[in-house]
Amino acid sequence: MTHLTTRHPLAALALLLALPAAAQTPLATTAPPQNVVSLTATASMDVPKDLLSIVFSTSREGPDAAQVQAQLKQALDTALAEARKAARPGQLDVQTGNFSLYPRHTPKGPSGWTGTAELVVEGKDMAAVSQLAGRIQTMTIARTGFGLSREARNKVDAEVTAQAIADFKARATEIARQFGFGGWALREVTVQGVDQPPVMPMMRAQIAAAPPMGDAPLPIEAGKATVTATVSGSVQLSPR
Repeated sequence: MTHLTTRHPLAALALLLALPAAAQTPLATTAPPQNVVSLTATASMDVPKDLLSIVFSTSREGPDAAQVQAQLKQALDTALAEARKAARPGQLDVQTGNFSLYPRHTPKGPSGWTGTAELVVEGKDMAAVSQLAGRIQTMTIARTGFGLSREARNKVDAEVTAQAIADFKARATEIARQFGFGGWALREVTVQGVDQPPVMPMMRAQIAAAPPMGDAPLPIEAGKATVTATVSGSVQLSPR
């Protein structure tokens, strides 16, 4: 025997009326914010560069890979021993750089081996670094660069950031005034610090063509670096 079940129309109507209002109506749309202004403020400061970096390099070539490698190692060991005498953490740091060995090729096929070794000297004691450059005789200067140490950058970062924030607030206040509003409220903000590239490399070809310096220190002039902070965001203008 088959049983049929029917629902009274009044029961369905009662169920519909019992549902929450949100289920019976479409989702409400949020009105876009009014009187919102986006703006950006930037502050910069020139700071004397206090970090000198020198990369020494040497190249060897020959028919035998092991011989070329041994010559590179000897030149690097000699330069490294001289650099370690002057090493002082933070003031003059020493580390080895690239060490590569690869075959030379000609239209007729392989014709021997070429290798390159590098030594990197960096520090805040620019006088000591430049004097060391004159004492390393088994390698030549490949490139130099000046930059800001972490201590110098951190020292001015807070000051530059505070100036950028102050400029942002001043601009927001002036914009509110010009549009006839009494004030403003911060909606969102991003603070970003950016500084110019710290290294200014010298051309390898120019340095390679320079005559040997002997024991004379390397002439240096560090110049300045620009530390910049940018504050960007949006504000809600409020009535008087």
